[in-house]
Amino acid sequence: MKIIIAGAGEVGFHLAKLLSYESQDITLVDCNKENLSYADNHLDIKVIKGDATSLAVLKEARISSSDLLISVTSSETINITICAIAKQLGAKRTIARISNTEFIDNTDDIQFSSLGIDELISPEALAADEIELLLNESAFNERFDFEDGALTMLGLNISRTAPFVGKAVKDAAKIFSEVHFMPIAIQRFGTQYTVIPRGDTVIKEGDQVYFITSAGGVEELYKLSGKIKESINDVMILGGSNIGYKTAKSLCEHKFNVKLIEKRKDRAFEIADELPQTLVIHGDGRNVELLEEESIEDMDAFVAVTGNSETNIMSCLMAKTKGVKKTVALVENMDYFQLSQSIGVDTLVNKKLIAANAIFRYIRKGEVIAFTQLNNLNAELLEFEVKEKSKVCNKFIKNLDFPRSAIIGGVIRGDEGLIALGNFKIQAKDKVVVCCLPHSISKVEKLFL
Repeated sequence: MKIIIAGAGEVGFHLAKLLSYESQDITLVDCNKENLSYADNHLDIKVIKGDATSLAVLKEARISSSDLLISVTSSETINITICAIAKQLGAKRTIARISNTEFIDNTDDIQFSSLGIDELISPEALAADEIELLLNESAFNERFDFEDGALTMLGLNISRTAPFVGKAVKDAAKIFSEVHFMPIAIQRFGTQYTVIPRGDTVIKEGDQVYFITSAGGVEELYKLSGKIKESINDVMILGGSNIGYKTAKSLCEHKFNVKLIEKRKDRAFEIADELPQTLVIHGDGRNVELLEEESIEDMDAFVAVTGNSETNIMSCLMAKTKGVKKTVALVENMDYFQLSQSIGVDTLVNKKLIAANAIFRYIRKGEVIAFTQLNNLNAELLEFEVKEKSKVCNKFIKNLDFPRSAIIGGVIRGDEGLIALGNFKIQAKDKVVVCCLPHSISKVEKLFL
């Protein structure tokens, strides 16, 4: 597949990095020589210095023969323009990164496909949705839904009191007569070592474990993990950015009590006018006295989404010392993001990684219909749709030539999510959720072609 990426910022670079692992034909276009030099030196891709709105630059990138153009510059206006031009010049598909979520909310009013734009991606909207999902499952530090929740991926840190500490996966499954969950990935405490679990894999204290659950599995996981399902009602948000605004708006619509702290006076008044159900406070959220005055100790959750990663992390750590049950910090620095387990914040959110994951599903081979990269793990979660010609069709899972560094976590048949064990027979039109390490992706994809 020939793919052109306009914009060599973190989203563009991350996409190019992921795709270069798969020997895709990637061309990265940007005006910034420094960004391009770094990508050129570290990735096996072609780079072009220039403005992607230029016809000459797009022609140099061979836009007419491209399968996909992804425009992820920092300007949504430029992204929309690039996609419109690229489609006219022959690009088969286009994706534009935007900031204004009005475009996504009103796709019935504006037919973006007629402008040459096949998909719109908003990192801010995706991050806000991710934060709300995390707050709805307070004991878990990561969540991803497949097919509107038919199957759900949940990540949690295993405490010393969890009943299955020191037990093998197959023994833990016997605690319940009916299995509604399955561990799909484990990161050992204090390491960067990712394990794809088998029946004899032992779960240890401090492990970060990712589970696939079907209906009923979430409640079982609460019991097994020793976690308490605590309702979250009162949320404090630090930062009136687009993410902070959208998160506050969505939480208020779902009956949360929200306080939002914003340092810029004009922005604080603007949000207060637009979100009357949100209590907006003008002040510096780094001021501990201000937070104490606003009863931070009574909050169920603290969400820091300012433009500064360090401020967000430190504010969340301070909130933890005040007894806040759930903390979420927005980070831009990918180095921090890789240290999420040891920093002390419940969950770190990186909007660029979320956006790159959302875009990435359009690029996968096979019949991939969803994709996410697990936080802090060298593992990926993919959802395939089974075709009659697929090698897995009409076969029992135990008889598949599946790599040991990959595991089938569950199957969605119709609208029902199922935990699929060895005696499960895969059928055409099933949607299969697979967790695998990067080096096994190619082999897994071939099974679903």
